[in-house]
Amino acid sequence: MKVLQFTPPVPKEDAVVVEEDLLPHFYNFLHRHKELQVTLIIKGEGTLVVGNYSQAFKSGDVYVIAANQPHIFKSNPAYFARMEKDSAHAIHIFFDLERIPDAFFQLAEFSSIKKFICSCNSGLQLPEEHAAHVAGVIRALTGQSNLERLLSLFELFQYFSLQVNSWKSMSTGFFDYPVSESDGNRMNDIFQYTLENYAENITLNKIAAIAHITPHAFCKYFKQHTRKTYNNFLNEVRINEACKKIISGNYDGISTIAYKTGFNSAINFNRVFKKTTGMSPSDYKREFRRKFA
Repeated sequence: MKVLQFTPPVPKEDAVVVEEDLLPHFYNFLHRHKELQVTLIIKGEGTLVVGNYSQAFKSGDVYVIAANQPHIFKSNPAYFARMEKDSAHAIHIFFDLERIPDAFFQLAEFSSIKKFICSCNSGLQLPEEHAAHVAGVIRALTGQSNLERLLSLFELFQYFSLQVNSWKSMSTGFFDYPVSESDGNRMNDIFQYTLENYAENITLNKIAAIAHITPHAFCKYFKQHTRKTYNNFLNEVRINEACKKIISGNYDGISTIAYKTGFNSAINFNRVFKKTTGMSPSDYKREFRRKFA
């Protein structure tokens, strides 16, 4: 497996393409493409990995992913078990910046749009208070003609640049330089294995074997490519899964969540949870209930 070079199935002359997915699960490979991507999750849950950043995604989320930025929307395991064709639903907008002349963005009228596009290099998540409005705009794009789509996308970028002030950045310094195919293969294997086996005791020897290098070489390799240790990345994945379980409400106690997400003690789980999210599991639960009461 590798970081696949994904190409949207579109006519060569189109600068803006809208693709609507209605599938059993989302595209299950780490991939990248030259187009900037705006994604609306209509239905489905899982883990989003952008570069070396990971977090849970859910229905209603809107993301902007930079051109050539490796990413994967990894559906939860239940989606692969039931394989119902309409379980995962999303609309993706692909914008090929190479098809727009540079002089176009030098116009004063496009200064704010240019600034927003330049800010997307790290990947962004739209704040929830803007999600309903933006979702309506994205849904409308699916029924528009080529020119209408381009104009509507520019209007959306204008809205992003002028009305949205609190974007969540998905930047942790990953892939600052071109990624070779062999590196892409290896990183995809590491990510896929981690997302599928986070609840197990993943030893350094085991994950190094997945990457086909020695444990010492793996530590240096992962830190070089992600600017963090593998243990930090693994803990982030585990805490993302713990947050999903807390939100679902389907658990017997916090200690149960700790063991089901791969932690060997509730004390260690509480420590890592607070370090990752800035609050304790119980505070996270109260904050979620308050927010969506």
